[in-house]
Amino acid sequence: MHKERRIRRRKDFAAAYRKGRVYGNQLLVLRVVPHEGDVARFGFVTGKAVGGAVVRNRVKRRLRAIAEALDAAPGLDFVVGARRTASDATYHALYVALAALLKRAGAVQVPEASSRQETT
Repeated sequence: MHKERRIRRRKDFAAAYRKGRVYGNQLLVLRVVPHEGDVARFGFVTGKAVGGAVVRNRVKRRLRAIAEALDAAPGLDFVVGARRTASDATYHALYVALAALLKRAGAVQVPEASSRQETT
């Protein structure tokens, strides 16, 4: 994921937690807040409840790949938090979960999820 599409500063994460709209499902929590740029930016959070470092990083890698595949609305910051159940989820399950949250937030037009190939 390109640098301009990532949230990296603490103040940007804090703004999403403080002012953002929250959407959630069984696997993920999505916080959405507008920003002044012309590109959609993503940040990913996985706490220790998700698992050890290897598991947390695997979940974040999958979420980054999914975020790149989805065409999110520009001018928004998205902070994606993984719940404990995300550690056992497949790529396809995470794709469906994130796509559904982005659709509920009105931030993306999602292609049919069943047409996606499952990868690990």
